[in-house]
Amino acid sequence: MNVLFIEDDRMNRRVVRDMLEVAGAHMVEAESAEAGLVLIGEQDFDVALVDLRMPGMDGLTAIRHIRAREDEKGQLPIIVVTADTAVDLRERCLAAGADEVIFKPVAMDALFETMGRLLAERGDDLI
Repeated sequence: MNVLFIEDDRMNRRVVRDMLEVAGAHMVEAESAEAGLVLIGEQDFDVALVDLRMPGMDGLTAIRHIRAREDEKGQLPIIVVTADTAVDLRERCLAAGADEVIFKPVAMDALFETMGRLLAERGDDLI
């Protein structure tokens, strides 16, 4: 499994990388939304994890850019990974095109369950 994590915080990326390695997944890191969009254009991913609050382009804008793609990459499963607890957060994320939202600190079981469910819904069985 190839996972893209768009997250500006190095420590958050490291924690999630360690979790994914337990499952044998490969994680590609993007330190910004702009870098993540470039990587999506260059590589194939099974799922993208996207932080919301980053310098420059925010996560919701990045998700909208992904969904605007006219190729199969526009359908990439997207999970928002955030510490934001706004009341309407989930609705805003889904409206932007995210498939699911999980909260920091990321729990391994929540990450794997969410990824597995989204991939199963799409007919993939990667976790």
